[in-house]
Amino acid sequence: MKILLIGASGTIGAAVETALKPEHTVISANFSGGDVQVDLGSTESINAMFNSVGKVDAVISTAGLASFAALNELTEADYQLALQNKLMGQINLIRIGQQYINTGGSVTLTSGVLSREPMHGSSVISMANGALESFVKAAAMELDTLRVNVVAPIFVKETMAMMGMDTASGLSAADTAKAYVAAVTGDMSGKTLDAPDYV
Repeated sequence: MKILLIGASGTIGAAVETALKPEHTVISANFSGGDVQVDLGSTESINAMFNSVGKVDAVISTAGLASFAALNELTEADYQLALQNKLMGQINLIRIGQQYINTGGSVTLTSGVLSREPMHGSSVISMANGALESFVKAAAMELDTLRVNVVAPIFVKETMAMMGMDTASGLSAADTAKAYVAAVTGDMSGKTLDAPDYV
């Protein structure tokens, strides 16, 4: 398959690319660097990315920005960032991308465990994650030519280690990548794939 991977330079994205490259052609898209550049917060940039890449069999997004902060410290800008980038940026990969995806292809987005297991400081991220999961569930009912799913990772061990956290409750990036591979190579649609279930 020809797979467009947005966020390929991130911890999870790099692991997904490593998992897919032996059997598929992976085109990496990042805010900077990679085969093509894209700003998820800009529909013009998303359009330009698809015009540059052309037809693909699958799109995977492991990208999306949102702030982690206490509820009373969040600003209007923090909400707008989550809504425009992590939420609408990924939704636009379906809205705009569907005309570039070959029949029977797929789009796999990224939410996260904070949609259902929130913690202090996660309200904006939880909001965006929950909205993505609900959108995919509903959109799948109306999309006839492609499958759409969302992967919900838990905390990644590599990121936890960088932050000085105990990694015992995390999942490695390589194991997290298995859920994305399952979404791309499987036949499910409208599903939220909890990363630990695919290890």
